[in-house]
Amino acid sequence: MIGADSGLYHKRRLVPFGEYVPLESWLRGLIAFFDLPMSSFSSGPATQAPLTVRGLRLAPSICYEIVYPDLVGAGAAGAELLLTVSNDTWFGASIGPLQHLQMARMRALETGRPLIRATNNGISALIDARGGITVRGGQFTQEVIRGAVQPTTGLTPFARWGSWCALLLAVLPLVAAQRVRRPVRR
Repeated sequence: MIGADSGLYHKRRLVPFGEYVPLESWLRGLIAFFDLPMSSFSSGPATQAPLTVRGLRLAPSICYEIVYPDLVGAGAAGAELLLTVSNDTWFGASIGPLQHLQMARMRALETGRPLIRATNNGISALIDARGGITVRGGQFTQEVIRGAVQPTTGLTPFARWGSWCALLLAVLPLVAAQRVRRPVRR
């Protein structure tokens, strides 16, 4: 953070082959592709304090970290807002930036937290706690988006229990169906 505000965030989920090389001791030097510059970062600690901006606590995510529900949910529990910054340039003119935006919307909905999304040439947006886009920038444009977000507190079931809740809700019907099997007529 810069200025009177406080906080420091270290990215927790690194991009394989872009920010680190999996199985580095085996792969580095094997093929030139695995010797990419800037591919030897280390991930930050799993638990980090939220950033503080004007008394508000923000749960940050860098780039594709926003696509991990449990990672975002864990940070959201101690924050009133979600913040994600992303370099969407590498998506090019594909549907990637739109998918990335939709995934960010889902994190806002799951956690019940509004989200501020800033990208370099993807789609910047302000998203409310229900996943609705309140302000949206264009893709491949240089612009400033302005709007308001309403900080929230409290925990949604997802923010409290994470993916286990969704997994349980998906498995229960299967278990119930197995128990209520109808006999096969012959």
